[in-house]
Amino acid sequence: MATGEVINKPLSIPSYPEMILRAIEALNEENGSNKSSISKYIESTYGGLPHGHRALLNLHLARMRDSGELVFWKNNYTKRDLNAPPRRGRGRPPKSKEPFQSGTIYSPPKPKGRPPNVTSGPMKVKASVGSGRPRGRPRKMSQPTGGFGGALPVATGTGGSGRLRGRPPKTKPPSFSDTVA
Repeated sequence: MATGEVINKPLSIPSYPEMILRAIEALNEENGSNKSSISKYIESTYGGLPHGHRALLNLHLARMRDSGELVFWKNNYTKRDLNAPPRRGRGRPPKSKEPFQSGTIYSPPKPKGRPPNVTSGPMKVKASVGSGRPRGRPRKMSQPTGGFGGALPVATGTGGSGRLRGRPPKTKPPSFSDTVA
């Protein structure tokens, strides 16, 4: 073997955060670059990537997003601009909170829910207005006692309600054979 030959020496690959930042700069898209375009750029530019390239890229993109190096907006990653105002998400913006002033006495916050029913003092009695009858449906009488012209027949085994349970049996009209005989 010759001493000047290099056999399968791995290429020096920069760290993933460096590759990601270079990819975003090189792609230079207006709204940022998405994950697949960053991955394709890294694969085409740098050879000899490890087998778990996609998983490593996802991990480093998430770390850079959480640390604030990258801004993630609408599935695109962009480099953080220190002069840009923060982007607002969906929905109504929160109200600005006024700082407390020293020396001012504030009332305690109101409790949530319905206030308790507190009865202090004598109970007021409502005067009945109208006919003097109690409100609501009248109570059912248990057993009528000979009210309108006689007592009703009482069915046995029904608990004294006066009626049999269920639908009454159908009455049959007299047939022709019953009338002829």
